[in-house]
Amino acid sequence: MPETEKPLVYLVLGTTGSGRRAIVHELIATGLAEGDRAAVLLSGTESSDTAEVKLPNVARWSWTEDNTIQATLPEGATHVFFISEARRNPVDQIEAMKPWLAANGAELGRVFCVVDCKLAEANPALLPWFDACVHFSDVVLLNRREDVANKWLSDFQKRYADQFFPCLFEMVKKDRVKNPLVVLDPTARRISQYFDEEQEWIVEGEDDEDEAEEGEVEMTRAEDPYMERRAGGRRVKEIPDIAKFQSVE
Repeated sequence: MPETEKPLVYLVLGTTGSGRRAIVHELIATGLAEGDRAAVLLSGTESSDTAEVKLPNVARWSWTEDNTIQATLPEGATHVFFISEARRNPVDQIEAMKPWLAANGAELGRVFCVVDCKLAEANPALLPWFDACVHFSDVVLLNRREDVANKWLSDFQKRYADQFFPCLFEMVKKDRVKNPLVVLDPTARRISQYFDEEQEWIVEGEDDEDEAEEGEVEMTRAEDPYMERRAGGRRVKEIPDIAKFQSVE
């Protein structure tokens, strides 16, 4: 990557114990080109594990009281893997990621969702949580599939295929994906337009023919459904509290 290009940031969503750090290690080892310089940002609330030792250029990020991300891009990095806080609402973190990228002169590479298939199969109530993550993701990585029913795996993928989600679904085996170059390709495959520079516009008042004829139709940006809030500040689309389904790592 030329020095003038912005560093690519890959946001990695997932739950505690889903294997994100080990997967990131393999993506770095097998998917980056010679001359690429990788770095990893981990939440300060996440405990260390054996996979972290193998990661290059690791730094910690924190969540501030005003719901923003506090982190500095590692100097010289061309590819930064930002691992989300597993026990915090992922939508809040995604919302904060966009201004953080702009403030740090970085560009979103892709959003990954690492699915702990055992956890998801055992807790059907978590499906809306995964729906939210998949909504923002370019690639969904299916991990921890041991002893998970084939029908569940098929139904989980079919759920999004039936809704014409453009994101890729990839199986993870021994922390590896079949084609890391395809996974790391920064071409957007997510259904959400939240990170897009050119978002969809909608017409307000288009049903009022009189207003339309008088040229009073107002154009507004379409808001992502997961970002919409009620008058009191709560989100219109709420998701389960993931912390209630996980032990402390």
